[in-house]
Amino acid sequence: MNALIDAAVTRTRTTLLLMVMVLIAGLIGFNSISIEAEPTIEVPFFGVTIFHEGISPEDSERLLVMPMEKELRSVEGVTELTAYASEGSANLVVEFDASFDLDEALVDVREAVDRAKPELPSTAEEPVVLEQTASDFPILQINFVAEDVPERTLYNIALNIRNEIEALPEVLEAQMQGHREEVLEVVVDPAALEAYQLSAEELINTIVRNNRLIPAGAIDTGEGRFSVKVPSVIETARDVYELPIRANGDAVVTLEDVAEVRRTFKDRATYARANGQRALSLNVIKRANANIVETVDQAKAIVERQRPNLPAKIEVSYTQEQAPFAERQVAELQGNILTALALVMILVVAAMGFRSGVIVGMGIPVSFLFSLIVLAYLGFTFNFMVMFGMLLGLGMLIDGAIVVTEYADRKMTEGLPRQDAYAIAAKRMFWPVVASVATTLAAFLPLMFWPGVPGKFMRYLATVFPQKRQTGIGNGYNRAFALDLSTPDISVIHGVFPHRKPGAQCSSRGHDDINVLGLF
Repeated sequence: MNALIDAAVTRTRTTLLLMVMVLIAGLIGFNSISIEAEPTIEVPFFGVTIFHEGISPEDSERLLVMPMEKELRSVEGVTELTAYASEGSANLVVEFDASFDLDEALVDVREAVDRAKPELPSTAEEPVVLEQTASDFPILQINFVAEDVPERTLYNIALNIRNEIEALPEVLEAQMQGHREEVLEVVVDPAALEAYQLSAEELINTIVRNNRLIPAGAIDTGEGRFSVKVPSVIETARDVYELPIRANGDAVVTLEDVAEVRRTFKDRATYARANGQRALSLNVIKRANANIVETVDQAKAIVERQRPNLPAKIEVSYTQEQAPFAERQVAELQGNILTALALVMILVVAAMGFRSGVIVGMGIPVSFLFSLIVLAYLGFTFNFMVMFGMLLGLGMLIDGAIVVTEYADRKMTEGLPRQDAYAIAAKRMFWPVVASVATTLAAFLPLMFWPGVPGKFMRYLATVFPQKRQTGIGNGYNRAFALDLSTPDISVIHGVFPHRKPGAQCSSRGHDDINVLGLF
């Protein structure tokens, strides 16, 4: 360590170059770190949803919930299982221990759901397994309000804008609310069924059997091989019209002969209202660690770009916008940091003098920028926990610098040159400064092992504050290295003042003049 201190003090240009590199890298890290209102935390919750149209809550509990509960209880690491049976669906919430590997837990839940599928009714839809996260809440809600605009027109406009928003790399999904699902409705003519002696069951079986993708394999002709595909997926209304129901010789009865097919919407199950009016809404959800401000701006830019092409009767508004809240929160914490920095500088200058106080305080921005490099490397975002940790460690950054400075000033009063005095002070006070930092780190170390979701939340503070505190060790020696710049070079002194002898004392004014000559 002594050799490192000597090298830093004697090689001034190298020390300055390293400091400049830290400043540049810190500024780059500052611009690359995303802004969020809250830290992104993985919560150990998984949701299983099973839809079955028309089922009662009692039957949902018996036919959907109980078979799924039986398999999910056997999964390792499950601490609590909560189930809700309602009309038309069943929902189960699986909670794991916070220390359990969530990727492994997701795989185990999906395997348990697959084992329970044979026990479910054949008419039930495919179970949906979702991993719940703290970032699943929408950061922006886009509302389309139109009273006299056809529902299909409003739906198509919202669908096109949703597709553009979901194409953004920062957007996870844009959920549509207040709309009705589009379907193809088949209206059967009872008289035609009776005339052709057909049953409704035959019509249903024909549609179900034909609406599927059939891999027909490949044909080898000896000269080559080509795949065979049976185009049986229903994509348009014309595909439904042409489905054959019954054939008798050359006569073929199609669905068009006994029914009418038209595009329509399902019965409304959800409603969305904005400012007291019925609306169709898009809830924009960002990806984890995406910049909330940039994501909201890009989503709004897409809407504003499409606004001139919208019908005049469609009103577009924004609600639940999280970007201003996140910006205001981060700005307030930044203002608190600047205020605390000013107060610390006033106290240091009042206690140590202007020159010494300014040089000690110069290490604070360097330490902050070095902390930003580490935060960018760890993938942290600017949220209130990170900013609070940086604010908490602000006042403790310069205690090492104060100790080194005071010891060096005492050595200079004893007659030692500045360079030697600060080199000796840096060596002598290294272990006391390390011990001071270690005691602070020991107090925050238990936060790293706080169990549960609150522990994951507090881990940001337990990571940022000790990491920032560790930069105080280097900050304590920043003065020793920086003051080496203000130590006059003997050869320069002799060149400017040839009548002075080596070791002769210079006045404070003379030192300042020589510093400028020595720097340039």
